[in-house]
Amino acid sequence: MALLNILTLPDKRLKTVAKPIEQVTDDIKKLADDMLDTMYAAPGIGLAATQVDKHIQLVVMDISEEKNQPRVFINPKITARNGEQVHEEGCLSVPGIYADVTRAEEITVQFMDLNGQQQELTTDGLLAVCIQHEIDHLKGIVFLDHLSVLKRKMALKKLAKVAETVPLDAN
Repeated sequence: MALLNILTLPDKRLKTVAKPIEQVTDDIKKLADDMLDTMYAAPGIGLAATQVDKHIQLVVMDISEEKNQPRVFINPKITARNGEQVHEEGCLSVPGIYADVTRAEEITVQFMDLNGQQQELTTDGLLAVCIQHEIDHLKGIVFLDHLSVLKRKMALKKLAKVAETVPLDAN
């Protein structure tokens, strides 16, 4: 088990657009395992490779209460969106900040699994929110980018104050 360092704002590497994964290798599988360990330890419910300074299209998540239903999405792409929901979101890369974000209520996502097989999933609710949030990271987007300019400025100001109170070696 290796815990990875999670990038936090204002780190500009979070704006990097991730590249597709050509094939599932042992290194990709190990990175997915390390990302899951990191996500559980943080604790969080989702983590994109971009957040651990690996700029490839890999996302892990587990929204179960028991933290025993890990999911891995490679090269995820949303192919359908329906409806709208507002959900309070937080992010391991934006510690201590939470805000309501509007996203699709139901999505269909195509992705490759850890066996290199193409999959398709239609889902809604929290899982749909989490998938959309993590795919945003792969595009260099953080949830604050969905807020109004005023709310984003307020959140960034609060984030700066939180950063001032955290010791430098706290990551």
